[in-house]
Amino acid sequence: MRYTLGKADKLKSAKLIEQLFAEGSRVKSFPLQLIYLQKKHTSEIPIQVGFSVPKRNIKLAVHRNRIKRMMREVYRLNKQLFSENIHKPYILMFIYMTNEEVKYADLEAALKNVCSKFLTKINEDEQN
Repeated sequence: MRYTLGKADKLKSAKLIEQLFAEGSRVKSFPLQLIYLQKKHTSEIPIQVGFSVPKRNIKLAVHRNRIKRMMREVYRLNKQLFSENIHKPYILMFIYMTNEEVKYADLEAALKNVCSKFLTKINEDEQN
């Protein structure tokens, strides 16, 4: 497994993002929220992912950008948790939900928790 987050991994399509927010399901683990949708996309990679830090929560762009960099890094190092257990194409959006900055270790723990909740929800949906 290569620990990269290339161009094909990133969710950039405005139509897909709009559809994700309209139809997607949500999983939360403080301070992260994951919105996901099982959707065919143009990439060969099964997961396309985006990261968002709302301006209403974090006012300064410097801090928003730092949090997004940390979220991308945490995902990049742990994306095998997602990709090993998924067989259909998904689009994902990670949203940062708190007003203050969180430490890297806390962010990593939250991402792993969100991943496990996401995988259990997917397995439940496939069984139904």
